[in-house]
Amino acid sequence: GHPQREKLQLLLRRSQEAKNSAYCPYSRFPVGAALLTAGGEIFSGCNVENACYSLGVCAERTAIQKAISEGHTSFRAMAIASDMGDNFIVPCGACRQVMREFGTDWDIYLTKADGTYVVKRLEELLPLSFGPEDLKK
Repeated sequence: GHPQREKLQLLLRRSQEAKNSAYCPYSRFPVGAALLTAGGEIFSGCNVENACYSLGVCAERTAIQKAISEGHTSFRAMAIASDMGDNFIVPCGACRQVMREFGTDWDIYLTKADGTYVVKRLEELLPLSFGPEDLKK
């Protein structure tokens, strides 16, 4: 289920902290993400842009790649942070598909700059999705 209150507060804080490391000289749109593994570890990531725009990587994928590179493939939740004041930050389509690779049954905390959030299940953000199990059909 949902992370316990203390773990959730840490996850949200780590996503805000990760945003401060964003390398975004072109968009000036910093994003941070923090990923909670099934084992309780947190991996954070930020967006990293490139002069060749298509080579940039989003915060969500950075966090997932860091976790994967350390041997974690089972996730419980992710918090995403940005400086957007009026709207909740949402993951792009590419990030939703990368998240989907690791299941649909985990929580995504979408935040505003003031720290308020809404929680969505990944399956709500990417309905009727295609995943690894579909390759076995």
